Amino acid sequence: MSTNQQNLLEIEPLRNLNFWHIWALGVGAVVGDGIFLLLGQAVEVAGPSAILSIFIAGVLELFLQLTLSELAVGMPSAGALDKWSERFLGEWWGYLAGMSWAIAWTLISISVCIAMGRFLAYFIPINELVLAAICVTIFWLLNVRGALVAATTQLWMVIGLVAIMVGLAIFGAPHAVKGFPQNFLPFTPNGLQAMFLAVPMASYAFMGTACLCTSGSECKNIRDLPKALVWAAITFIVVYTLSLVVMIGSIDWRTMSLAESLYVTFAQRIFGTGGAAIVTVAACLATATCTLMGTFYGSSRIFYEEARNGKWPKIFGELHPKYRTPTKGLFIIWLVNIVGIGLATFNVDSVYVFITMLFLCACYITYGLSIISAILYRQRCPDEVKKLPFRIPVPWLTFPIAIVGLGICVYFAALDNPGLIYGLIGLVAPLYLYYSIAVKNRKSDASVPS
Repeated sequence: MSTNQQNLLEIEPLRNLNFWHIWALGVGAVVGDGIFLLLGQAVEVAGPSAILSIFIAGVLELFLQLTLSELAVGMPSAGALDKWSERFLGEWWGYLAGMSWAIAWTLISISVCIAMGRFLAYFIPINELVLAAICVTIFWLLNVRGALVAATTQLWMVIGLVAIMVGLAIFGAPHAVKGFPQNFLPFTPNGLQAMFLAVPMASYAFMGTACLCTSGSECKNIRDLPKALVWAAITFIVVYTLSLVVMIGSIDWRTMSLAESLYVTFAQRIFGTGGAAIVTVAACLATATCTLMGTFYGSSRIFYEEARNGKWPKIFGELHPKYRTPTKGLFIIWLVNIVGIGLATFNVDSVYVFITMLFLCACYITYGLSIISAILYRQRCPDEVKKLPFRIPVPWLTFPIAIVGLGICVYFAALDNPGLIYGLIGLVAPLYLYYSIAVKNRKSDASVPS
């Protein structure tokens, strides 16, 4: 290894992110395109009971985040998800938890940016894939400039997004009152099973909160991590549940354009073209925040930590001497996205569906391993847990709800889409192949005396 590369690997990240930056990372990584594009499908499946579906998904996500809180504050690092599982389950499981999450988030931004290109095409008469490529390039450059620059941009975009969503709920409330109770009946037109089938659709949009755990090596105060986990979850539960109540109450859901964005359809019906334009701005902000910090920040930090530990190419572990960001890793993430957007020109729908399956599998794998690690953390390290500045409230309730919630999401997601198994194979098989060959060989070489 050259002296210059050795110096780059010795540079440490800057600790300059406060609570609001971390909160915005969590909220922004959650919304993405899922809440705007998948919510219509959830309503189509469950009818008005989709309100309960999205609320249940949000509450389950809150409990999932609570299970991560002690791990986040007790073992803060850029590769948090990997570090936790490796300590309690072994190196392969840690590698699987971290890398599946990072790779899935690298890929999901392809579909998210494609969705953003579609939203932006509402305002700009340019091909949606060209717009997607421009956006992903801007997000890459913001992350290269520094975590604080990207996080501050993220914070303002999230504030704008939440303000629009809250404004829609407030100004649409009188219309929802007029539509009560007729627009909410029958509440479960397709039965309770349909309501639970819609839960994974909502959970897809909510799974990104754990991205903020990767800020462990860059947050000013480690106490901010668990607080941000909880408040990010509470934010999207309140905002999206209330907005869905208002939308369904204002307009008979059977007359909505469910194939398109439910929010845009609602705003256009109630507030006219101007309202639709405002909601489209919100959708652009949502997809932007998902990619800006969810993909570029979260993925690059896990790749960075893996590279530092010898489980990923060392180029990902180098930090820029001035900005303290993994610029080469960020460039590779950008390149993957550009190639993916280019491939989408051949069959955009197939690319979108396959990437979504990979993402869901990664979330279920990572959350499952993290819950197990959190339980083992309490069992094996009680003295260490007692000293933490934040501890899980009522753990006897939190852990079972998190386990049951994850089980519900996995079961109904697989029931609704058997193709999930292909996503699982497509994710785990290449990771295991790389781990069994490259990682073991690298560690074997490192153990041989020079």
